[in-house]
Amino acid sequence: MNEERKILVEEVEAVDMPPKARVEEVADAAPRQRDYLEGFLNASPTETPKGEPGGNLYDAIIDALKEIYDPEIPVNIYDLGLVYGVDVTEDGHAVVTMTLTTPHCPVAESMPGEVELRVGAVPGVGDAQVNLVWDPPWDPQKMSDEAKLELGML
Repeated sequence: MNEERKILVEEVEAVDMPPKARVEEVADAAPRQRDYLEGFLNASPTETPKGEPGGNLYDAIIDALKEIYDPEIPVNIYDLGLVYGVDVTEDGHAVVTMTLTTPHCPVAESMPGEVELRVGAVPGVGDAQVNLVWDPPWDPQKMSDEAKLELGML
């Protein structure tokens, strides 16, 4: 059962260098320009429109939504997954599409008004509107990982 293995070792004086990889020019193809990355490297980043995700106004609206907490669950409404969408036009009109945990939520009448006031108070927002929807219904799977961790669900 105990087989003895031996490793054979061969000593050499030198090893031949492998050939260098070369890209041959194809006769039919246009010659490759050496400065093909120059335009890419010199390009400046494009500015994200202010109302698009990543834009300053959009991010400020999301930050405002993260300051509004559900009165029954100690998590903000954005991480809770109650906000389904934020649309911002070029002239600063913000539309927030959101839901509540249930149609019988005790803040069903006051929460949309609070969201409208908070979003409307963000500098750069000219007009704020809240669309309260019930389809699709909210469920705990819509919560962010941070919210699930906060509530001990992870």
